[in-house]
Amino acid sequence: MDKEKIGELKIQLQQLLNEAQEFVQRIPPLQLYAAIGVVVFTIFLLLVIRLFKRRSANTILLTGLSGSGKTVLFYQLRDGSFHQGTVTSMEPNEGTFILNSETSKKGKINPVHIVDVPGHSRLRPKLDEFLSQAAGIVFVVDAVEFLPNVRAASEYLYDILTKASVVKKKIPLLLLCNKVDKVTAHTKDFIRRQLEKEIDKLRASRTALSSADVTNEYTLGLPGEAFVFSQCHNKVTVAEASGLTSDISQLEQFIREYVKA
Repeated sequence: MDKEKIGELKIQLQQLLNEAQEFVQRIPPLQLYAAIGVVVFTIFLLLVIRLFKRRSANTILLTGLSGSGKTVLFYQLRDGSFHQGTVTSMEPNEGTFILNSETSKKGKINPVHIVDVPGHSRLRPKLDEFLSQAAGIVFVVDAVEFLPNVRAASEYLYDILTKASVVKKKIPLLLLCNKVDKVTAHTKDFIRRQLEKEIDKLRASRTALSSADVTNEYTLGLPGEAFVFSQCHNKVTVAEASGLTSDISQLEQFIREYVKA
């Protein structure tokens, strides 16, 4: 019975195919070519629109370890207020707005979509949900409590810099040293050098284990050379900020470099 049904289905499909061929043959060549042209043009237009959307990404991601001050920076960018408390958020803070420092400017200003991604290790995968929209990434480092957290910060930063989506799109990254108003804060040059040293160690250890278990699709640095951020596939810059004193001009400059006003 099954073979009979299959045979009948083949016959019906062949009939439909013959009818389709006859229908196409009855269409005047001029109309046929015009229809094909419309289809090709539509596909081309959709590809152009998709490419334009990629280039006009307006999302900036704030990330880093818990306690680095990301959420204070988010509120400073949004309305100049201060976020009190250190409870780790389970969901990203997210908003699309004109930067607070630009609210007094005249004329049309493009808003920025800013996402404050939770820094807890179990919540970091949420970063991946926004990378396809990202025009830039801000990795926030606590300049006061840097040394006790240098290893953890280096591991997280390494993971970001070797993500396929970051490498392929060459998403620029700002290494933002926060809380520099404190007397005990480390300088941005010291923080940069220490992170480069730690990432160089990570690179060696992870390369040795790569044949067993690979979680990163790309590697960092150049063979035989000590790692520096200038070797990254994407552009990495270093800047300073102090969320609690509203000194965020270098952060705003980075944002407007990649999300035009």
